[in-house]
Amino acid sequence: MAEIKVPELAESITEGSIAQWVKKVGDRVEKGEFIVELETDKVNAEIISEEAGVLTQILAEEGDTVLVGQVIAIVEAGEGAAPAPAAAAPDEAAPAPAAPQAAPAPVAAAPVVEETSGERVIASPAARRLAREKGIDLAAVSPVDPQGRVRVQDVAAHGTAPAVAPVAAPTQVATTGGPVVFTPAANSDRVTIEKMSRRRQTIAKRLLEVKQSTAMLTTFNEIDMTNIMALRKRKQEEFVKANDIKLGFMSFFTKAVVAALKKYPYVNAQIVGDELHLNNFFDIGIAVSTEEGLVVPVVRDANSKNFAEIEKDIANLANKAREKKLGLNDMAGGSFTITNGGVFGSLMSTPIMNGTQAGILGMHSIVNRPVAVNGEVQIRPMMYVALSYDHRIIDGKDSVGFLKTVKELIENPEDLLLNS
Repeated sequence: MAEIKVPELAESITEGSIAQWVKKVGDRVEKGEFIVELETDKVNAEIISEEAGVLTQILAEEGDTVLVGQVIAIVEAGEGAAPAPAAAAPDEAAPAPAAPQAAPAPVAAAPVVEETSGERVIASPAARRLAREKGIDLAAVSPVDPQGRVRVQDVAAHGTAPAVAPVAAPTQVATTGGPVVFTPAANSDRVTIEKMSRRRQTIAKRLLEVKQSTAMLTTFNEIDMTNIMALRKRKQEEFVKANDIKLGFMSFFTKAVVAALKKYPYVNAQIVGDELHLNNFFDIGIAVSTEEGLVVPVVRDANSKNFAEIEKDIANLANKAREKKLGLNDMAGGSFTITNGGVFGSLMSTPIMNGTQAGILGMHSIVNRPVAVNGEVQIRPMMYVALSYDHRIIDGKDSVGFLKTVKELIENPEDLLLNS
């Protein structure tokens, strides 16, 4: 008999949630075979069986919180059942029901859609969540993946299954002092209850901690993007031929940030107890949006890398983030962060700092605006930039000087070769 335990993933991770079981009780398990996916606040981890045999017990259900070292399943010697046909061709994965499929009955909490076929469907956590939200039986979804794994795109393409109309309960009114709060009943059609993922809970917790434990201020400036856009246009074809990757804005901003951090070292610091630790390294976090929330992988030693190396690092980390393949080492540490809300159309924002860092740079949309140039009004491509910083470490003079340095280097990109 072999116990399947939650492995130690990193010093800072003590628990996780069962995202999905890819094996069910009675299935044959090979040594080293992936049997369960664990979701932590940083990454998803695949847990394998160390022994071959039959999965005889599952001790934690999907959605359960489990601790490092906890036994979550038992594998015993034996042959087990034939493999489930979840990995078969898409048209074999979901046999058509004899009668129209009934929608799942609503429940007070976030509904769990039962698979009416009785067979285990292999699906990503995001696909399972979307299916629960839309009331879709995963067994009825035809996956594009030739291995039969259902992904969120498959669920979205399937459409929304008809749902049983919920019976609206009377609106509850809180009258225990303070302002009156109207809370619609959980099964009312006026409210949709959705369980927060572990990662979203962690993001919420950490952002709140930063707001409560720092003296955060934000200063703004604007950058004329004319010269950098012209330089990219002139050099793009040559750059792509030489490096097999496009020259983007992020490498310019990363190099400008490194140069500004060298000039204003307290922006590259953090408070540890009653000490200030000034970092002599330049590991720049790049915020990346994924289905499950924002993650911040880190470009290591950005000061020693050229534009092509930085662009390749960012592209590689972004792909790993979206494919849920980021490791803990990809996100650990980081001395400063850059986030680009402009890719979503943001004109201006006040970004919140990342963890114990002292600053974060927010980029925004490039918009053609009339500006005064040498006494004349011209239409120029302009970008607002924001620096949120910890006022306990950084004074206004340094924060404004830092952002002004970034502005000047981006407006005169050739200077980056001398200053970064």
